[in-house]
Amino acid sequence: MSNRREFVLLALRANSHVRGLCRRFGISPKTGYKWIQRYRQQGEAGLEERSRRPHHSPARSDEAAEQRIVALHRAYPCWGARKLRSLLPEAGGRPHHSTVEAVLKRQGCQVQSPPLGAGAAPGRFEHAWPNELWQMDFKGHFPLLDARAGRCHPLTLIDDHSRYALCLKACADERGRTVQAHLIEVFRRYGLPRRITADNGPPWGTMGHAGLSALEVWLIRLGIRVSHSRPYHPQTQGKLERFHQTLKRELLARTGFATIGQCQHELDQWRHRYNQQRPHQALGQHPPLSRYQPSARAYPETLPPIEYEPGDWLLTVRTKGQIQVRGRNVFVGEGLVGQQVALRPTQRDGVFDIVFIYKTLRQIDFTANPGPD
Repeated sequence: MSNRREFVLLALRANSHVRGLCRRFGISPKTGYKWIQRYRQQGEAGLEERSRRPHHSPARSDEAAEQRIVALHRAYPCWGARKLRSLLPEAGGRPHHSTVEAVLKRQGCQVQSPPLGAGAAPGRFEHAWPNELWQMDFKGHFPLLDARAGRCHPLTLIDDHSRYALCLKACADERGRTVQAHLIEVFRRYGLPRRITADNGPPWGTMGHAGLSALEVWLIRLGIRVSHSRPYHPQTQGKLERFHQTLKRELLARTGFATIGQCQHELDQWRHRYNQQRPHQALGQHPPLSRYQPSARAYPETLPPIEYEPGDWLLTVRTKGQIQVRGRNVFVGEGLVGQQVALRPTQRDGVFDIVFIYKTLRQIDFTANPGPD
């Protein structure tokens, strides 16, 4: 302000050289003459800094459009500008997502930043059709506000192709029978998938000895192929891990639950929004429901009988998960107790595969030492 005042006072003196003063004060002649004119019209007030905001912004969003954006932000505070933009009406053209973000900032709304690593993953793979692969796991566990209610273990299940959340249940434990009861509900509503992938430990797999868990045996009896993620390699179930991040950020980290029932109510509401309303970047900002349809394979209320090949040697698994063959006890898995397995000859003489339906459990070599296995 003092420099401007000095420049103007010198410039207004008789016989002053305005352009020369401009060079000495490091300003353009246009700026110098502007200051002189403002001083003559308004005095020293004309030399004060003025807002550079334009008087008219024809491209700026109208007030009604800005209020719609703000209302969407308040309804879905965890959604970014791209997702909110996809919910705006198409009539008249949707604004660019950068415009939506600018409106939110101008209105004082706290815009959610995308999580680290967000965006299209390089080399991402997805199955071509719904129900070709489902991914299943527990989303950790957390204490309920009422200490007497214990802890909640959210059971999650999504479809690989559509990211549709098929199951989101608040469980009091992580036992196999709990998972099976919820899976029956899912199978009755959505049918059977071709394959399910899960973690390695209980209740999906077994710890210690090789073999099948009771849950895996039941799924195989239903005609569902079961696979397990690689140990310490969460990328195998990357879509489910991403789902867990979204669930935590949008619900679990923002809300406390007193009981399992209250938690289930909130999970149901969130699952509805996730499946039917929430735009998904990998789906072209469409919700998962836009790509999902139930399986044509209906859930059988009675397990179908096991059929083996002619010539197979059938044996029943005993109470400790073993079969007895030629005086040898061979462990095949505690989850198979009471089930029939088959010994099937291989191309090597005296070597047999031990098979349960389609899955080869292990081999037994009768040419080796016939001692206990």
